[in-house]
Amino acid sequence: MHSFLHVIPRLRWQDGLDVLIVAYVIYRIALLIRGTRTMQMVVGLGILAAAFVTSQMLGLFTLNWLLNNFLGSIIIILVVIFQSDIRRALTGVGARSFFTARPSVGAIADELVKAAEWLSARRIGGLIVLENEIGLQDVVDTGRVIEGRASPELIETIFMPGSPMHDGAVIIKGDQVLAAACQLPLSTNPNVSLTLGMRHRAAIGMTEDSDASVIVVSEQDGTISVARRGRLTRGLKPQELLAALQNLEVVNTAVGQGVA
Repeated sequence: MHSFLHVIPRLRWQDGLDVLIVAYVIYRIALLIRGTRTMQMVVGLGILAAAFVTSQMLGLFTLNWLLNNFLGSIIIILVVIFQSDIRRALTGVGARSFFTARPSVGAIADELVKAAEWLSARRIGGLIVLENEIGLQDVVDTGRVIEGRASPELIETIFMPGSPMHDGAVIIKGDQVLAAACQLPLSTNPNVSLTLGMRHRAAIGMTEDSDASVIVVSEQDGTISVARRGRLTRGLKPQELLAALQNLEVVNTAVGQGVA
């Protein structure tokens, strides 16, 4: 027993710190890809890795050769496949600061619900982007600068048919409308339903490349939807939208504090 203990290397405080840092990085990556199509890609890569090990154990030389050549370029493959997620993660790291206040949607949740309900009742299309930690200045620059406090009246006026700024998205940070008539990137996800129009595709696309959330009001049937992390939740009633915004506030705060 004494000789066995000599085989085990003595642990240093640096080893404990090393393990904690790696565990935190893995945790943040898990938060980033949870509930997205990236998770499916990770599972797929895991299956390929398991197949590679199995082919070695069973002596399947041709399959092993193919997988070995494929996994030999895994770094390049990962960069190509996860380029948008890597960009979002690095942007998020750069966006976090201990000296700046986090934008909060909680203070204007009721106003946003009233605006969405008003648009829905009149079947007026609307796109309302809620900025989180990652700045959206590049999107703001595509529209008209507003810089006014978000209110139902302001949002309704912007999206009124005939308004010079109704065609596009409104960007909100905290309780401020930064800009209107902004152009959003369309979703690149091939699994997005073909029945969705450009407005909904733009909402999904916006949340694929950032941590923003988007409220969508359909001009076809007045349906209220919310997009987040590349996923769209449709058919929300006003009270359900309010609950979603309040839950969004809790989730964003928890993630920002490192809580699952």
